[in-house]
Amino acid sequence: MASIKIENVQKAFGKVVAVDHLNLEIKDGEFFTFLGPSGCGKTTTLRMIAGFYYPTKGVVRFGDKDMTRVPPEKRNTGMVFQNYALFPHMTVFENVAFGLKVRKIASSEVKARVQDVLRKVRLEQYADRQVSQLSGGQQQRVALARALVIEPEILLLDEPLSNLDAKLRDEMRAEILRLQKEYKITTIYVTHDQAEALSMSDRIAVFNFGVCHQVGTPSEIYNKPANDFVASFIGEINLLPVKVNQVEDNLVTVSAGENKFVVHNTPFNFNREHENSELSLSVRPESVKILDEQADRPNVFKGKVEKVQFFGTIINMAVRVNDLLLEVNVLNHVSANLKPGADVWVELPADQIRVIPMLSGDVS
Repeated sequence: MASIKIENVQKAFGKVVAVDHLNLEIKDGEFFTFLGPSGCGKTTTLRMIAGFYYPTKGVVRFGDKDMTRVPPEKRNTGMVFQNYALFPHMTVFENVAFGLKVRKIASSEVKARVQDVLRKVRLEQYADRQVSQLSGGQQQRVALARALVIEPEILLLDEPLSNLDAKLRDEMRAEILRLQKEYKITTIYVTHDQAEALSMSDRIAVFNFGVCHQVGTPSEIYNKPANDFVASFIGEINLLPVKVNQVEDNLVTVSAGENKFVVHNTPFNFNREHENSELSLSVRPESVKILDEQADRPNVFKGKVEKVQFFGTIINMAVRVNDLLLEVNVLNHVSANLKPGADVWVELPADQIRVIPMLSGDVS
């Protein structure tokens, strides 16, 4: 296994800066995900780690070794591409064995290692079959086996599930995680799929326009977004432009239109450094509570239901509160006042809302 350090890395293609002043540290054995929309810099970063691109500036280290200008074949990384990049004229065995033969490994060891990895990806019975005769999920397993058989220090996966249907994606998520834990290998996974990132990762780096906006655990990224781009890219969110009215020891008071909100004054809920920036109040739809009656505490407002949508386990509502429209998700068993036109009381708990900076022009 190996840790990875990316130190002040920049990658430019002519005048276009694809990755800008990136600093990351990925731990030994960690499952680390690069998440973001198309063109955000995540695949470019992966390719700099693999050695397919060299940084314009900055340093890439594996452990204490400077790998910035080391060619790909000398990095001991295994790569799984989005299109699998298998050889259609070869059998499964020959595809998996290819990297070992290039490294001039003895034939007896090649056979043993290929058979072992095919057993681990549950394809041993397909060893003599042409890859063109396999399903998409089976081809994905061959690509994984080929990357793992060389016993790399680092496994790199570039949107490996994007060509599979929903059911196969779910199966392959579990398969990739099982193999990653079994091999205990440092893994970097590139995706634009939030569900993949949240369900698979130890930590996530969220990219946009070549900049990494936040690094954290799935829980931190979802519940404590650093700015409005991260908040809006990961799941559903209510973002309300606000102004700070008062900052006390324990509480921050902000206003959004006609409404005043109280926020707990913690580093996760309010950062004093951003007080003079354009700010948003962020709250997840599932954090907004529907009350049976008025309550005498902060952040409780009377509203009117404008929309109700049934999604099985949850019911989604749009509730108008003065000049604001809030998205609210409640569990299916909550049935009172869930019709358009109904008056309801809503609560935004002070510990469930955050005041975060807005990024002008950076949200896509």
